[in-house]
Amino acid sequence: MENINIIGIAGSLRQSSYNRAALRAARSLVPDNAVLDIFELDGIPGFNQDDEQNPPKKVVELKRRVLAADAILFVTPEYNYSIPGVLKNAIDWASRPYAQNVWNGKPAAIMGASIGMLGTARAQYHLRQCCVFLNMFPLNNPEVMIPNASERFDDDGNLIDDKSRELIAQLLQRLVAWTRRLKG
Repeated sequence: MENINIIGIAGSLRQSSYNRAALRAARSLVPDNAVLDIFELDGIPGFNQDDEQNPPKKVVELKRRVLAADAILFVTPEYNYSIPGVLKNAIDWASRPYAQNVWNGKPAAIMGASIGMLGTARAQYHLRQCCVFLNMFPLNNPEVMIPNASERFDDDGNLIDDKSRELIAQLLQRLVAWTRRLKG
């Protein structure tokens, strides 16, 4: 059986971000029949429709990697009750020009970590709204919302919370199965 190729994207640029750490943890929890590669969003300029026919090199790389992937894993922080601008910006770039939406038809999983009690719930729901227009197919469960992140990661950014690790592993297993199902 062929491996499922997943591209993981964290919606934070901060090096010591809990969401980037959660994405690294996911890489270590991916099932044997899948590969999780990480795409870093740093260096993507603000979306400008004037440049969509000739996008920057980093955007070309993002679009190439998303097209090549079987599935997407979004790991989003929550900024002001929503997804961070850097993640929305990358989503916008990769969906343009209008007829060249590389997200189209992609299975997706969404997770996030926050120092607050809701663990990025609102951001995840906003990201799901974006998936509707993009024609992506996000998993509905398990919902991986890591609250009180400062207690769930050690000082080196390692996820030390067993329940969160279990949920991430389950999310990835279901993403692989969901991707196989959608591929037919």
